[in-house]
Amino acid sequence: MNLQERIALLSRLGAYMLSDEEGWLAAKDQAFRQNAWFIPEFTDQAVRNIASLFLQQDILEKWSAGYSLPRENPEPKKVGIVMAGNIPLVGFHDWLCVFISGHIAMVKPSAKDKVLFTHLMSVLNEWDERTTELTVIREMLKDCDAYIATGSNNSAGFFDYYFGKYPHIIRRNRSSVALLTGNESPQELELLADDIMMYFGLGCRNVTKLLVPEGYEFVPLIEALKKYDHLGDHNKNKNNYDYNLALHILNNQFYMSTQSLLLVEKESIFSPISQLNYSFYTDAATALREIQEGNDLQCLVGHGHTPFGQAQFPAINDYADGVDTLGFLTKL
Repeated sequence: MNLQERIALLSRLGAYMLSDEEGWLAAKDQAFRQNAWFIPEFTDQAVRNIASLFLQQDILEKWSAGYSLPRENPEPKKVGIVMAGNIPLVGFHDWLCVFISGHIAMVKPSAKDKVLFTHLMSVLNEWDERTTELTVIREMLKDCDAYIATGSNNSAGFFDYYFGKYPHIIRRNRSSVALLTGNESPQELELLADDIMMYFGLGCRNVTKLLVPEGYEFVPLIEALKKYDHLGDHNKNKNNYDYNLALHILNNQFYMSTQSLLLVEKESIFSPISQLNYSFYTDAATALREIQEGNDLQCLVGHGHTPFGQAQFPAINDYADGVDTLGFLTKL
């Protein structure tokens, strides 16, 4: 299968993902039944992002042209992909990179996010049986030429052990931070609420920590966050909210809250589900430097950085952890 044929298939897949085909609607419903975090609101958002920002013919052609991909891959390699499962189809971009490069994807989907990806691969197989040789779904990944693995800091240690001797990309825990000045408009705060609350805050591009100036007035932000009060009725999110709330009350710790989110002063950029951390700064440049010193930052939101409301809308060349996945694959 040559590059243009792969692009044509991907473009067709994008149109399918935006459709109301009965099989696709059933797959999305099944995904929600198997993982209650994948509510229709967020699954549809993830699907729209992939279809509109990745799977458009002009986007795919421009992207692949930037790497001078050959019409046909003269020596395709087997690339093992260990997918995460924190948000719907979070591992799709890794597969896309392997598929567009002409290599063979050996995929281990997360048990939390298996339904959607498996269904989309079955659709491709129906359209063109050659894709059965280009994407193979496995429970165990062995005898691959390279690996792309995404997981927690703990699982990354195992990935290093098993895959370290092969060409690899191994991703660990990361999260995102917003730098606020106190001069944000109501519209910008509403967009920031999306960056925080979309996917219940489970994505590495979700803002889980705020840097705010001394004396920051939180009321306008809390008002903006109330647009997601309905998530307080979600059973899993509510359980996390109640648990963290109880801890703060027992520890006599100051907190602010909406119906679905707790705001707590903490230094860590990683926050529990249903909680948003914040800390105060006196000098923005110093605060930025300190937050960027570690290896934990995925995305920085604010004026002069990723625009408010755009954290969960990465372009096709916005690679996770800043590692050029397609560039890595072209060098195999």
